[in-house]
Amino acid sequence: MAIQWFPGHMNLTRKLIEERVKDIDVVIEVLDARIPGSSFNPLLQELTGHKPRMKLLNKQDVADPVKTQLWLDWYNAQPDTRAIAMDASEIAPARRLVETCRQLAPNRGGMAKPMRVLICGVPNVGKSTLINTMSGKKQAKAADEAGVTKDEQRIVLDADFYLWDTPGMLWPRISIEQSGYNLAASGSVGRNAYDEELVALELLLILQKHYPQNLEDRFKLGLGVEKIQALHDDELLEAIGRKRGCVMSGGRVNLQKAAEIVITDYRTHVLGRITLETPEEFEQWAAAAAVADAERLARKEAIAAAKKKGAKRW
Repeated sequence: MAIQWFPGHMNLTRKLIEERVKDIDVVIEVLDARIPGSSFNPLLQELTGHKPRMKLLNKQDVADPVKTQLWLDWYNAQPDTRAIAMDASEIAPARRLVETCRQLAPNRGGMAKPMRVLICGVPNVGKSTLINTMSGKKQAKAADEAGVTKDEQRIVLDADFYLWDTPGMLWPRISIEQSGYNLAASGSVGRNAYDEELVALELLLILQKHYPQNLEDRFKLGLGVEKIQALHDDELLEAIGRKRGCVMSGGRVNLQKAAEIVITDYRTHVLGRITLETPEEFEQWAAAAAVADAERLARKEAIAAAKKKGAKRW
């Protein structure tokens, strides 16, 4: 099942960014450090790619530190890009971003040429929290759900430093299927766009492979790491549901409730410091998606050609 979510206000955001970026000096794209590849928006890259940029891996305090470093190395190897990891609620690192932006655009500054920074990202990556921390007061509405910010805001951080906050935006078609699941699990997709049970099963597949001890520690399954890794994902979800009391009449497990527990425990970080992807894995997913897209396009072109040929016969 491919997960897609692009409500109307996101199309308005796309047009807004396209117009605003003409006058922008630096772009800050906030990423979720738990999914640094899946939370990268290719549409934002297309709209802002000619500007100096900062990739800010937020929520690093709840991500796997080893994998965070892999992602920092990966992004810092890209041209005109500075990547850093932080927790948006920490005051000192957030305020140092102002100086980093000035370094990326050294010819801007002063009242004659004020620094103009655009901050963007997918929903629920912590943009509003970051803005409030940088400014020292609550200027942006923050919430642990997707789609809260729906309007552009201009925030003055210094007399010569303007920050434009934009609503969280996905892209119309998420071609990397695993990215869709990771975005849904991490809270960047509206709840009406996905099935919790399917998302929980995909999440468990990753946790079984990379973080089985975290599952044992949290849910006290009494199975041990090897048995947890050997279980089928739906068997693991059922075991978690039984352990957490999600049992209905007749002894059946309420898998919907069990799925909600797994997703909530991941989002609230009680499962530990977890990152759902590495650069190598993400590149493999992207390559497979590119092949699938090429095959899909070839099929469409073949169908169109066949229809055209049939029409000429008549």
